[in-house]
Parts: sequence; C-alpha cells; structure tokens
Amino acid sequence: MELQQLRYFQTVARLEHMTQAAEELNITQPALSRTISRLEEDIGVPLFERKGRHIRLNRYGEIFLAHLQRSFLELDQAKKKINDMARIENLSVSIATTNVSLFPSLVSAFLRQYPDIRIRQYLRSDINMYQLLEKGEIDMCISSEPIEGPDVQWDPLFSEELLLLVPREERFVHRQEIRLMEVADERFISSNTSYDSSNWLEKLCRQAGFVPKILFEGNDSVVIGEMVSLGLGISFIPKPLWEKFSELLKDRLHVLTLTEPHCTMTTGISRIMGRYLPAAAQTFYSFAIQRTWDEKNGHPVF
Repeated sequence: MELQQLRYFQTVARLEHMTQAAEELNITQPALSRTISRLEEDIGVPLFERKGRHIRLNRYGEIFLAHLQRSFLELDQAKKKINDMARIENLSVSIATTNVSLFPSLVSAFLRQYPDIRIRQYLRSDINMYQLLEKGEIDMCISSEPIEGPDVQWDPLFSEELLLLVPREERFVHRQEIRLMEVADERFISSNTSYDSSNWLEKLCRQAGFVPKILFEGNDSVVIGEMVSLGLGISFIPKPLWEKFSELLKDRLHVLTLTEPHCTMTTGISRIMGRYLPAAAQTFYSFAIQRTWDEKNGHPVF
C-alpha cells in the first residue's frame, strides 16, 4: 500500500467518477483503474460500487476513507511540527499575562538561551485570556489566578509571599507580624495592574473572616505607595518586590509578615490541553516548567 495509491483513492472517492479523477490527477484512466484495483487487492475487499463510469463508495470504502482522512490530518500535523522545528529561530511565542511584572526574569532567562525567538506579550484579564486561548489567538498565558475552563491545563510556576504594606505609623512600626483579621477595619488600596488582584485580595480577606473595604484601585504602584504612606489605606506587596525597593521606601513605608493566614500568590502558566503548540511556544512552555523544577530542587538557574 503506497501513499500515492491512497491519494488517488481519496480523489476518486471525492469525484465519484473515474475519468474525471484521472484528468485531475493527470494520469490515464486505465492506469488509475489499475491503481484502485491493486489497493482493493491489498485490503482484501472492494471499496466501490461501480455503475458504468460512475462509482460510489460502499460501506467498506466509507470506513476506509474516514480512517484515511484522519491519517492524512495526522501526516499534515507531523509536517507542521517538523517544519516548526526546522524554523524555530524564526518563530514567535504569543503570551497573555494578567500583570506585566509577573515574568520579566523568566522571559529574560529564556531569551538569553533562545535569542532568535520573538516574544509577544499581551495584558489581558483572566476571562479575556481564556477566550484568546480557546480561539487559538495566543499560545499560552501567565497569571496569578488559575484560568478557568474545562480544557485548560494550568501549571504553577512559583509562589511569592505577600506582605502587608502599611504606613510608618506608631501602631505599626514596632511590629514585625500581624494577623490579617487585625486589620479588618482598615481601608485597602488595591493594584489593578493584574486585573485579578482584587479577586485574590478579597479571597485572602474572606479567608481571614472579613470582607475588605477597598478604597482605591489603581495601576500605578508609585501612587499606591504614596497613598499608603499618607495613611489613606493599606495594601499587599510581594516579598521579592519589597526586598528590591525597600531601601527606597523604608523611610515612609513599613511591611508586616502575615501570620494568619499565611498569604501567598502563586503564578502559573496555562495552555489548552491536547492542542498542538508551535515549536517555539512548546520550547518556552517546557523552559518555564523546567526552570521552576530546577529552582525548587536547588539546581543552578542562569
């Protein structure tokens, strides 16, 4: 059984006319008839019902055609994968995020290893991201909340401890720890750069036993820090972010470790389960997962 025989069979099945099929395939009608006959001999049963020049698939032929079309789709997918692998340097990866600050270190590490791959990043809400994933308009997304959908695979990448960002006031400045319930009457200032930030803020506060009073939501971290320093409210800040800027902020702001509940924010990467990812996108996805595994197991990450 040869690939050419199968292509000829597919054409005859579509046109249901031997002469027309021969003309389309640019071969003689007798040669096409012999090819179809050899295919039927290989399979062991006739595949067509013949009525003069017109032929029609019988029940065996219909079953064979259905399986053949799926096989051709698999072959086409294989060709695409191979072509992608051969052209990986010229491919791009499209990633949606809920927060522009979520993954600079990951992307920079990836681009150092794969400098010819182009990264396209889009800032979207978690709802928008699922729609984009479902339509195939993006390859994957990175978010601090799992993307909900029956066909979504969400893999956690890293977790960050959240600290309570407070003004340097007498009631706070001599403390290092606090239970979240102790600030139930405070007003909260939330960053909406991640679109889903108010969701996890409310979730953490509800977990502690209260509904937060959100005074302000903004996308400028400088404004948020200034409002907290003026005593207008309190906020959350990831511990790595505070450690990065603490020298600049410690004269006006203070942080407290949350002991009950212990507050963390987990960032993960999502894709549609079972859907083919172009080689560059698969490379990025695997890189992100492997980098997380290396960090957890103490392997050097460059």
